[in-house]
Amino acid sequence: MTKRIKDILNQENFSKEDLIELMKIDNKEDLDLLFKKAYEIKEKYVGRKVYYRGLIEISNKCIKNCKYCGIRRDNQKVERFSMSKEEIMEAVKWIYENNYASLALQSGERQDEEFVAFIEDLVKTVKEFSNGKLGITLSLGEQSKETYKRWFEAGAHRYLLRIESTNLDIYKHLHPMDNKHLFEVRKRCLEYLREVGYQVGTGVMIGLPNQTEEDLVNDILFYKEMDIDMIGMGPYILHKDTPLGKEWKDIVVSEEKRVELGLKMIAITRILLKDVNIAATTALQGLDPEGREKGLLAGANILMPTATALEHKGKYLLYDNKPGINDSVEKAKEDMDKKVKSIGDEIVYGEWGDSIHFKEKKNKI
Repeated sequence: MTKRIKDILNQENFSKEDLIELMKIDNKEDLDLLFKKAYEIKEKYVGRKVYYRGLIEISNKCIKNCKYCGIRRDNQKVERFSMSKEEIMEAVKWIYENNYASLALQSGERQDEEFVAFIEDLVKTVKEFSNGKLGITLSLGEQSKETYKRWFEAGAHRYLLRIESTNLDIYKHLHPMDNKHLFEVRKRCLEYLREVGYQVGTGVMIGLPNQTEEDLVNDILFYKEMDIDMIGMGPYILHKDTPLGKEWKDIVVSEEKRVELGLKMIAITRILLKDVNIAATTALQGLDPEGREKGLLAGANILMPTATALEHKGKYLLYDNKPGINDSVEKAKEDMDKKVKSIGDEIVYGEWGDSIHFKEKKNKI
């Protein structure tokens, strides 16, 4: 087997069958080869560099009812919150003073004018406060093209909207079929974001029951087909107060297997797409204390340390056992700095760390 894997990894171009074979690797020797190759490509195309995005989870109020998500609309056990502009700006100030250079604003999904205007004003305020020095990523769900445009013109320039799965049967199982959760709408939103001018990010959940290696490879091919600039994907983690948390409790694959699949997804995405930004997500660390470092060694180059106010951190739970919810921002930063340095990557402060893939496209125009 190893010779075959070596041969595949030495190719310049990959068939779908090649990628499926890489996704099916089931022994340590071949896994090490895969991760080593991915890290070499990371080093060549984006460098042994890690960029931070200070993550502020500004609200857990949501109009959507996704069946896997802890902050879904019908979960009555959640203590709902929305940070005030002042609270958010406190976190922004901390991110700015610690020279992260970029932040990410995330929340449950809302599409009302009050929310849209709040975000527009907030983005403008962040830009003014930092003299344009802070890069801004938004992860605020499906919106109209007009809304995306308003936020872009206010100063946001990256947007993450996860597709969650490109297998339509799985997608329909993850979401209630009530016209608020349509795959076609989500895909169209990614197209709107591209048209408006954002660096576009997407991603999937990994290790779902009934998800095959071919499904995961199709997800990566979707990134390629959609010309995605940045990827945020991670292993599925159950939330006990959700329909799928109950349904899948006894059939979800082991935590170890989900971590392994998550790392394979990072590595194969890096090998195929080369110069995109790939995050080592919190979910990886949620299942493996060394998950984020392993993610970096498998080809990831972005980390998103949370800067959410401590009093709200424990309320923004998309899944159970989220790590670091009792840590101060200072402790989260200190821990992450140590972990990155332990594997020999360099933390780049003071730079946005935009997707090289996006820059290359702009240069070709």
